Amino acid sequence: MLKLATLCYVRTATQTLMLHRIKKENDMHAGKWNGLGGKLMAGETPEACAIREVQEESGLTMHNPVLRGILTFPGFPSGQRALWPSDDPRHMDPNLDDWYTFVFVSHNFSGQLIDSPEGVLAWIDNDKLLDLHLWEGDRIFLRWLGGDAFFSGRFVYVDGVLQEHDVTFYRGEQVVPTVASALETPVPSASPALSAHYRPIDDTYCWVCNGEVVKRHCKIVCQVCGFTRDCSDP
Repeated sequence: MLKLATLCYVRTATQTLMLHRIKKENDMHAGKWNGLGGKLMAGETPEACAIREVQEESGLTMHNPVLRGILTFPGFPSGQRALWPSDDPRHMDPNLDDWYTFVFVSHNFSGQLIDSPEGVLAWIDNDKLLDLHLWEGDRIFLRWLGGDAFFSGRFVYVDGVLQEHDVTFYRGEQVVPTVASALETPVPSASPALSAHYRPIDDTYCWVCNGEVVKRHCKIVCQVCGFTRDCSDP
C-alpha cells in the first residue's frame, strides 16, 4: 500500500532538533534518532502536515518550511511494528508498504519545546548529527540538506538493513541523475546553481554544480554531485 508522510528538520545556524525514539513499545524506530513528522491526513497538503506534526511532537510552530526533497522507501514497515529478522521469534508480520516522504527544513519557528509523546527531544550540533544512532540511509540524505539541490532519493531496506539507494538532484532546469550503492554517499554541493545553458570552456569543473571533476577513460565525472558526461561533449 502507498503511504504519504513528512519528515521535518527544524534547524538553527548550528543545531538541528532531533527526536530520540525511546518511549513507545514496538516502535519500528526504537532507539534511533529521527527528525519530526508523520503521515498525511486526508485532504492535507504536505506543508500543512509538516507544520501540524512538528507542533504536536515538539510544541514548536514552523513558519514557511522549505521542501528540500522527496524520499521513497519501498517495502518499509508501517505503524508500531517490531522490525526483527523473519527468523527471530519477536518478528511480527511487517505488512510492508511503499512510503513517499516529503522532507522539509525550517529555520523560522516559534514556541517552546514540550515533553514529546514520541520520544526525547534534543538540539544536536550539526557537525555531530552523524554520530547519533541513525538509520543507515539517514546518514546519507542528512548530508543533502546542506546542499542547494532538490533531491529525489530511494532507499531500499530488508530486515532493517539498507541494501541500496539512488538519488536524482535537481538544480533549476538541470537534472543530475546519480546512481549510488549503499556504500556510496553523493553529497550535493552548496555552490550556487548554474544555468542549464552554461557551459565552461574547459573540463576543469562540473557543468551542473561547479565542483571538481576527474577524467575516467572517455568520461568526465564530478567528484561532488556525480554528474557524468562524455569527453566528446561540446
